[in-house]
Amino acid sequence: MPRQPLRALKPRTLAVGLGLLAHAAFAEGDAHLDPVAPVALALAVILLAAKVGGDLAVRLKQPAVLGELLVGVLLGNLALLGFPHLESYKSDAALDLLARLGVVVLLFEVGLESTVRQMLQVGLRSLAVAVVGVALPFAMGWAVGAWLLPTHGAAVHAFLGATLSATSVGITARVLKDLDRSQTTESRIILGAAVIDDVLGLVILAVVAGAIGAADRGEALGFTDIGVVVAKALGFLGGALALGTWLSPRLFHLASRLKATGVLLAVALAFCFLLAAAAQAVGLAPIVGAFAAGLILEDTHFAELASKEHHSLDSLIHPIGAFLSPVFFVLMGMRADVRQFQDAQVLLLALVLTVVAIAGKVLAGVGAYGKGVDRLTVGLGMVPRGEVGLIFANVGLSLSLKGEPVVSAATYGAVLFTVLATTLVTPPALRWSLGRQGAKVALG
Repeated sequence: MPRQPLRALKPRTLAVGLGLLAHAAFAEGDAHLDPVAPVALALAVILLAAKVGGDLAVRLKQPAVLGELLVGVLLGNLALLGFPHLESYKSDAALDLLARLGVVVLLFEVGLESTVRQMLQVGLRSLAVAVVGVALPFAMGWAVGAWLLPTHGAAVHAFLGATLSATSVGITARVLKDLDRSQTTESRIILGAAVIDDVLGLVILAVVAGAIGAADRGEALGFTDIGVVVAKALGFLGGALALGTWLSPRLFHLASRLKATGVLLAVALAFCFLLAAAAQAVGLAPIVGAFAAGLILEDTHFAELASKEHHSLDSLIHPIGAFLSPVFFVLMGMRADVRQFQDAQVLLLALVLTVVAIAGKVLAGVGAYGKGVDRLTVGLGMVPRGEVGLIFANVGLSLSLKGEPVVSAATYGAVLFTVLATTLVTPPALRWSLGRQGAKVALG
C-alpha cells in the first residue's frame, strides 16, 4: 500500500493520533519510567495538539491562540471518551511550572512590543479609552457577580470584574496587522489604549490579589489595605521603570564584553526573571515584573550586543515563547469542564459575562474623542480578552480564601467561555467595522 503523503493527513486525524499515543504510552504503566518521560510525552501531545488547533484557527481566519484554547478544551474532556490519562495533565506539577514560566515569558514579549517612551506618547485619547475600558467592565463584572453569585462573596465578584477589565494587546495587534490597517488613527488609539489597559489591569490584579491575601490571613478589608496595595503596585512599576531604564543600557554594555555565546538572550531573560522575582517579593504577581522588564528594554540598550551576535532580541525570545506559551493556553483550556454547562446557572453566568464583556469595551470607544475618529471601531478593537484574561483567571485559580479556591471550576468555565467568545467575535467585527469605515471614505 503506498504511503499517504504527510500533507494529506487531516488535522483531526492527527489529533486522534495524539490521543491514542498518550493512551497507549500510559497504558503500559509507569513503575520504571524516568520521571522526565511522562512530562516529555505530555509536552509532545500538548505542543502538537496546539499547532493543529492553531492551524485550524488560522485557516478560519481566527487568531491561533483561539485554536490552542479550543484544542485544550477538547483534550481536557477526552477523559469522557476513554482517555482518562489526559486528566493527569491538569494537575501535573511540572507542566504547571512550565505553563507559569510561559506566562512570564509571554508578558515579557508583550512588554517588548512597547517602550516607556511610547507609552508616554500615546496621547490622552488612548488614556481616556483605557480608563473607561477598565473601569466600566470592572464595575459591570462585579455587578454580574453580585447578581448571579450572591453567596460567593466580594472576592469572587472583584475577580470577575478584574478579569473583564483586561484587553489582549497581542490579539488586537494581530488582527489589525492581518487587515493591513495598523497605521490608521483608530488603530493607533486602540493599540495605545490596549497597552495602558494592560498596565491598569495588572494594577487591579495586584489590588484584588492583595486584598484576597489579606482576607485569607483574617485581616480586615479596608481602604487602607487597598491603598497600600495600590501604592505598592504603582511604586514597584514606577521604581522598576525608572531604575531599570537607567540600569538596562549599562548592564548590556558590560555584558557585551563577555566572550561567551548567547549572552544577549541570557542577560535579557535574567533581567526579566529578576524583575518577576522582585514583583513577587513585594507581594505582586510575577507577571507584573515581567511586563515591566519588557517595557524597559529598548533596542538601543543592547544594540552593541545584538550587532555582535547578529540576532535581535525578539528573534531570540520568540522560540522560547513559541514553546512555553502553548503549554499555558492548552492547559488553561483543559481545565474547563464542559459538563459544568449542564448547570443552567453556569451557562447563564457565561452568557451574561460575555454580553457585559463586549458591551463594556465597545462603550469605552466614547473615550476616543475628536473629529473623524470612528468610536465603534475603537471600541470593538478593545473587546478581545485573549491571553491576558486567561492569565487573570489563572491567578484566581491559584488564590484561596478560607481554604476554598477564589475561582471555582464552574466560575472558571464561565470566564473561559467569555474569553473564547470575545476572542472569536473580534476579528469579523473589526473587519466589518473597518470595511464600513473604508466605504464611507470612498463615498465621501
